[in-house]
Amino acid sequence: MRNKKICHITTVHPPFDVRIFHKECKTLVKAGYEVFLIAQHDKEEIVDEVEIIPLPRVKSRLKRMVILPAKTFLKALRLKADIYHFHDPELLPIGVLLKLITKKKVIYDVHENYSKQIISKFYIPKIIRKFVSYLIKIIEYLSSVFLDGIVTATDDISNNFKHHKKTISIRNFPIISCFLNSSRSDTKDENNFNIIYIGGLSEVRGIIQMVQALEYINHYKKVKLILCGKFESTELESKVKNLKGYEKVEYLGWIDPENIHDLLNNADVGIVCFWPEPNHINAMPNKLFEYMVAGLPVIASNFPLWKEIVEGNNCGICVNPLDPEEIAGAIKYLIDHPDKAKEMGENGRRAVLEKYNWEKESEKLLKLYEEMLK
Repeated sequence: MRNKKICHITTVHPPFDVRIFHKECKTLVKAGYEVFLIAQHDKEEIVDEVEIIPLPRVKSRLKRMVILPAKTFLKALRLKADIYHFHDPELLPIGVLLKLITKKKVIYDVHENYSKQIISKFYIPKIIRKFVSYLIKIIEYLSSVFLDGIVTATDDISNNFKHHKKTISIRNFPIISCFLNSSRSDTKDENNFNIIYIGGLSEVRGIIQMVQALEYINHYKKVKLILCGKFESTELESKVKNLKGYEKVEYLGWIDPENIHDLLNNADVGIVCFWPEPNHINAMPNKLFEYMVAGLPVIASNFPLWKEIVEGNNCGICVNPLDPEEIAGAIKYLIDHPDKAKEMGENGRRAVLEKYNWEKESEKLLKLYEEMLK
C-alpha cells in the first residue's frame, strides 16, 4: 500500500481532531499509506507522517459553508488520491463531485446522527427543526448513492444508511496504547474528591444539572468538579457561574489532549450526564470510555445502551441526568464506598482493554480500505 495516496478532508474539525488525525490518519500511515489531510490550519506541514494541506481559518459558520467548499474541492482534486475520505455533512456535494470527476473511491465518515442532532439545535427555530432534520436525511440518502463507502461512529447512525451496500460502524473508542503507561497518581490528596468532565459544555450535555448536584453535598469532604471544555455560549457560561454549586467547580477551559491523562489520573470519578435528546440516547461518547480506561468509576445517564455498558460491566452508576439530586446521590455513594468505587474503576479499565478500544476498531478501517483498493 506504500504507493496508495489517501486524502482525508474536513472543513469543520481541527486538524488534530482525535478521530480524524490521531485514530484514522495515523492508523493508515502505520499501515503504509501516503496520507494527506485537508483542514483549516495555519501552514502546510507534515506531522507524524501525515501531510496537512491548510485551508484558511474562518470564524463564522456561514463563511465556512460558502467559502471553504470550493477551495477544498480544488485542493483535493490536485492531489489525485486513490481514496477520498471526508468527515462533514456540508461536504457531501464535494464528495459526490470528486466521485463523478475522478472516478476514485470516496468515503463519507458520519460522526453524528445529524438528522437527530438538529432536533436539539436551539439556534434553529423550533418550528422548522423537523423539516430541516428530514431534509438532512434526504440529502444524506441521495448523496450516499454516489459514494463507495459509509463509515459511522455508532451502530445507531448506521441505521440511516441501511440502503448502502458498504456501510460499516467504526466506533470512536479510545486508543489504549495511550493509556497503558498511565497510572493513578501517588501524590493525590486523599482529602479531595475530584469529579471530572471532559467535553463541550452545553445545556443538553447536562452542565446545569452537574453543577446543581454539587449543592447537595455540602457537608462532605472537599468535593470538586473539574470542567475541561468550552462553553457553548457566553450566556450559558454566565448562567452556570451564577449557580450556587459553582463554588465547587474548577474550570480549566479547553485542554490539550496530551494533558488529559494527568487530569484523569488525579480524578476520582468521571461524569457524563447528557440529556435524553434524540442524538444522545444511542450515542457512544468517547469520554465515557476514556474515563473507564483510566480506571475511574463513571456516573452516566440512564439510557438503555449506556446502562448496558456501565452497569453491564459493573463500572459505575447510571442516573436520571435531569435530576441533580440523583446525580448527587451517586457521588455520595462513591465517596462513602471507596472500595466499591475502586472495583468499578478496575472493571471499567478491563472492559476497555478487552473490547472497547480503537486497536480493535481500526482493523475494520484497514479491511475497508483493502477491499476498496483491490
